Amino acid sequence: MAGPAAPPGGIDPRSGFCAATRTYHSVRTAGTFPPESLPVTVAAYAFSLLSSPLPDRPALIDAATGIAVSYPSFLAAVRSLAAGLWSSLGLRPGHVALVVAPSRLDIPVLHFALMSIGAVVSPANPASTAEEYAHQVALSRPVVAFAAPEVAAKLPGHLRTVVLGSDEYSRLSSAGAQAAPPPVAVKQSDTAAVLYSSGTTGRVKAVAITHRNLIALICAHAENAEKVAAEATEAGEEPPPAAVTLLPLPLFHVFGFMMVLRSVSMGETAVLMERFEFGAALRAIERYRVTLLPAAPPLLVAMIKSEEARRRDLSSLLVIGVGGAPLGREVAQRFAAVFPDVQIVQGYGLTESSGSVASTVGPEESLAYGSVGKLASHLQAKIVDPATGEALGLGQRGELWIRGPVVMKGYVGDDKATAETVDSEGWLKTGDLCYFNEDGFLYIVDRLKELIKYKGYQVPPAELERILQSHPGIADAAVIPYPDEDAGQVPMAFIVRQPGSNLTAQQVMHYVGKHVAPYKKVRRVAFVTVIPKSPAGKILRRELMQQAVSMGASKL
Repeated sequence: MAGPAAPPGGIDPRSGFCAATRTYHSVRTAGTFPPESLPVTVAAYAFSLLSSPLPDRPALIDAATGIAVSYPSFLAAVRSLAAGLWSSLGLRPGHVALVVAPSRLDIPVLHFALMSIGAVVSPANPASTAEEYAHQVALSRPVVAFAAPEVAAKLPGHLRTVVLGSDEYSRLSSAGAQAAPPPVAVKQSDTAAVLYSSGTTGRVKAVAITHRNLIALICAHAENAEKVAAEATEAGEEPPPAAVTLLPLPLFHVFGFMMVLRSVSMGETAVLMERFEFGAALRAIERYRVTLLPAAPPLLVAMIKSEEARRRDLSSLLVIGVGGAPLGREVAQRFAAVFPDVQIVQGYGLTESSGSVASTVGPEESLAYGSVGKLASHLQAKIVDPATGEALGLGQRGELWIRGPVVMKGYVGDDKATAETVDSEGWLKTGDLCYFNEDGFLYIVDRLKELIKYKGYQVPPAELERILQSHPGIADAAVIPYPDEDAGQVPMAFIVRQPGSNLTAQQVMHYVGKHVAPYKKVRRVAFVTVIPKSPAGKILRRELMQQAVSMGASKL
């Protein structure tokens, strides 16, 4: 399916906005997808994009040990395991396999092997509790689990579990060394993965992502890479080398899951970290000459304030891809001042959109600090007034709705939640308060459900957090609504002081007060040692709200 060669009549070529339909259209060049009727798995599609002969660089590197897996070895391992899963384990298209393990070298092999035979990969957090696994298993109904040894005991007893690294797993991995897995007819509309959404708006949900969803994302990444290479050539510069991507993100999260798919389909190198540790990430960048670092905003804040980051040789680093939460203009500018040669690429996506919805592409767009970039190709968007349901124009704030080939199939086992999130015309309601500017750049204000309601005013916590993180005495910060009899809710800040800082609550409130309108002022402060966050770097506000109610906080 090729996109239109030029924007249809009525669409502003600059912003992509059509005033007649109140709809925003992508202004990106739309590449060609494989025909929707073609039976193909995302694994087969990713491998079809690789050069022949195969890329002469590692597909995967383990950051801790330095062990590398070449492309020929990676493809051979995937095919061998796929044959073992089919013949020895009896997995068939549509069967769900739960995968519970840290980011180790065998996990991408397992993910690709499962998807290549039409089985559904369902990666879960190895730090979850037995109760959480029971809930996930009830939703996605896996026929088998693949689990790290330290996790296996937490899984429900009735679920067949293969322990990674065990003799049984080794036999599966080598079972197909002599025999190729049979060709399978898998429709692109079939489910490829079931990812568990972070549950920021209630209990965790199981999100069904199709092969078509993931193929559309791979195409969008390839188009972006072509645009960057073309711009470099036009400017008389060398196109960027094949990326070496450090993945401090867990592979069970949509950001990490997608980045491995992207890296393999583009013949690049992914450096896996079993768990994120700041010093280890800096050492990995230096050791493996990492060029691309996907990260949540707190990592940029940490790099700005870190002496070690200045000492290490990070000269290979060309791009930081920021996602997971909004990045403030102030943090972006301070990062650019300390690391002038590193381009900040901002992006935005959801589990329900299989990953990226918008991003900045190329050096010029990356200077639009505070924006998450322009709509990805083949996508449409609306900005909808949450109160009236009216579609809004340029510069107006409302809930972002998106439509296109990346929108999920639905929530597994929850038709009601699916109907509430994706309407009959295919519009996915993101739950994010956003606006587009006249150049088609998208800006995220905050989660609609996280806005603080102070005396009828709406206060976005993310805005206050960006201001707090710009204070030299603050290492990290989070803002939540605190119940108040007079105002309804007041902004309360949780602060992690920088080592050696003696910052007081009064100073914190005064600092924010200098930057905002009176109704946005922070009115309560608590000092803590750590801000609880999800693996993707999102602040776990519900935990902080429970903490706030049960603790005494200094009040103005």
